[in-house]
Amino acid sequence: MERFETATATIAVVGLGYVGLPLVRAAHEAGFSVVGYDRDRTKIDTLNRGETYLKHLGDDLAKELAASERFKATAESKDLVSADAILLCVPTPLGPHREPDLSFVLDSTKMVAGILRKGQLVVLESTTYPGTTRDEMLPILEKESGLRCGKDFFLAYSPEREDPGRPDYNTATIPKLVGGVDEVSTDLAVAMYRSLVSEVHRVSTAEVAEAAKLLENIYRAVNIAMVNELKTLLADMKIDIWEVIEAASTKPFGYQAFYPGPGLGGHCIPIDPFYLTWKAKAIGRNTKFIELAGEINAQMPVYVVSQVISALNARGRALKGAKVLIIGIAYKRDIDDVRESPAAEIIELLWAGGAKVAYHDPLVPTFPDMRAHDIDLSTSPLTEQTLKDHDCVLIVTDHTSVDYEKIGKYAPLVVDTRNAMSRVPNPTAAIVKA
Repeated sequence: MERFETATATIAVVGLGYVGLPLVRAAHEAGFSVVGYDRDRTKIDTLNRGETYLKHLGDDLAKELAASERFKATAESKDLVSADAILLCVPTPLGPHREPDLSFVLDSTKMVAGILRKGQLVVLESTTYPGTTRDEMLPILEKESGLRCGKDFFLAYSPEREDPGRPDYNTATIPKLVGGVDEVSTDLAVAMYRSLVSEVHRVSTAEVAEAAKLLENIYRAVNIAMVNELKTLLADMKIDIWEVIEAASTKPFGYQAFYPGPGLGGHCIPIDPFYLTWKAKAIGRNTKFIELAGEINAQMPVYVVSQVISALNARGRALKGAKVLIIGIAYKRDIDDVRESPAAEIIELLWAGGAKVAYHDPLVPTFPDMRAHDIDLSTSPLTEQTLKDHDCVLIVTDHTSVDYEKIGKYAPLVVDTRNAMSRVPNPTAAIVKA
């Protein structure tokens, strides 16, 4: 407790991705010694060279960590023994049947159990269903280490709340939820995070913290599904959903604006609702409302492609053989993260219809490997000739660095899923909102 309160402890972060690396930064800036672990040796080598692989974090972080005596990047689990706290920031994807895939959590837990010593605190930060920390992790840690939780080691849950690319919040300024599997574990985890972040909210159990994280993301998923459904309905009624949202937003109470799009992306909102629906089925309950929202959001790429087909048909052009330029393949504006991006499914649907597809994304030079997609494409330059050569420009992600005036001037047809072209005065291109 004293080492946490005085920032003299060593904190280990397992998983140096979009959650883990910002957490490393927060712990290092708070004065802690930090061990960053990842089994991907490419990441470790990159950090040790002082180079970054997450562009939205900037170049200075990697340089600062590489030059620091208080940071060590490693792919060796034995280096975690020295840590007072081990924080797990590993993926929790879905399996092929939309069931929770806890393999990364369980593998990491087994790794930690193999080196666990008395006095260590283990915290899971990955999004998961209620009961994971207590029912899945705790038995593994106790059985394989021979130690007792609450006496020899301590275990808690504190969900990540990262929003990559957001300038107004970072790991240190976002309030942290903390709940342990027992009171002592909660006490220790709260003390550690209070030295890392500006605000800590203590909850009674790990299960409350796990459920709160799911609520946060399900809240967004169902509201986005609502406006996505309204978009398709109002479009048939010749009403602009974007103007409707702007009008509703003038109400100073009882309303929060959510915006439609081409589908959900990122690690949280498209995935997290299914963790709760799976857990509900395990106890004999159905979550019809949440599942319906998931179905609506999952159908948006199909709707977008249907709008492309209609827009091309209106100009006497079939989808087969048409050249379509995708603008933006990241899952949201101004980041290079393509996890679960709807752009991947949209591209495959366009290919299935016989279209020739290219993309322009200033932040993603090459389409990266994805769990469920194999797309071998690289970004095309956004030139006058490129725009003129394509039958349709489809805006999937509205990066602020993209020249929309150029698109409006030289593209013959623009299908806009983000209302990006509303910022362009007097475009000569035909504009279709989708």
